[in-house]
Amino acid sequence: MRRTRPLLFVLLALLVAVVGVVVLRDPQSVAGTPVAGQSAATTQATTTTAATTSVPSPTTTTTTTTTTTRAGAPLAGKIKPGEPRQGVATFYDSDGGGACSYDPGPDPLTAAMNVADYENSAACGAHVRVQAGGKTITVRITNLCPAPCRPGQLDLSAEAFAQLAPPVKGEIPITWTLVSPDTSKTIAIRYKTGSSQYWCGIQVLDHRNPVARLEVQAGGQWRQLKRAEYNYFLSENGAGCGGTVAVTDVYGERLVVNALPVRPDAVQPTNLQFARAGE
Repeated sequence: MRRTRPLLFVLLALLVAVVGVVVLRDPQSVAGTPVAGQSAATTQATTTTAATTSVPSPTTTTTTTTTTTRAGAPLAGKIKPGEPRQGVATFYDSDGGGACSYDPGPDPLTAAMNVADYENSAACGAHVRVQAGGKTITVRITNLCPAPCRPGQLDLSAEAFAQLAPPVKGEIPITWTLVSPDTSKTIAIRYKTGSSQYWCGIQVLDHRNPVARLEVQAGGQWRQLKRAEYNYFLSENGAGCGGTVAVTDVYGERLVVNALPVRPDAVQPTNLQFARAGE
């Protein structure tokens, strides 16, 4: 009986040792420990990602501008700034629409250009200062005056003619000159009816100075488009349709408009405008 008690103590000691080993090893084998470390890494990665995605993306700019040296009007056609032209003025009932394919508008001071100076729509949108009998007005070219209109002749809107002379005169001698007027408008781009990625016509609206050239970016290169007599620049094989567009005025200033979607008949505004001549 005396030997049984020591043996019992030995057995109890061994049991405590075994339990102690189990207790000591449990914290190292808890499944949550390595996962928690991984979670920390994951949380850090997630936080980084969240920080990246939560930063507001820069606002996409639809327009940019590039200005070339303005020396005179190197791209002007028959109508050149600073060169007065002589002719006669007649008048007709104008709503601002016509051969230039502009929408009718509220501005009554418009004019149709004779065939010679219309120059395949190069005169469209030009502003000219008209003088007669000591009076002066500025009109915008929106239409074509066919024969028998003569070189130098302007067919003014009835409202414009009336500011220069009584309508009963019918025809008066005038002097007119291309000008670069004040304006609060910015240019807009419009794709013609039927335009798509395979064919498109592009029109520039509300430009201060006459447009001399329009280019599209296709295949990493700039391509100049041909101008139609109805005042659209045509990409007959679809090259550049819906891409970046560059518009250059007669003074050589070049405005670059970032890609706009092909939306036939929709007027898409920009934040750009040609500078006034001499600025």
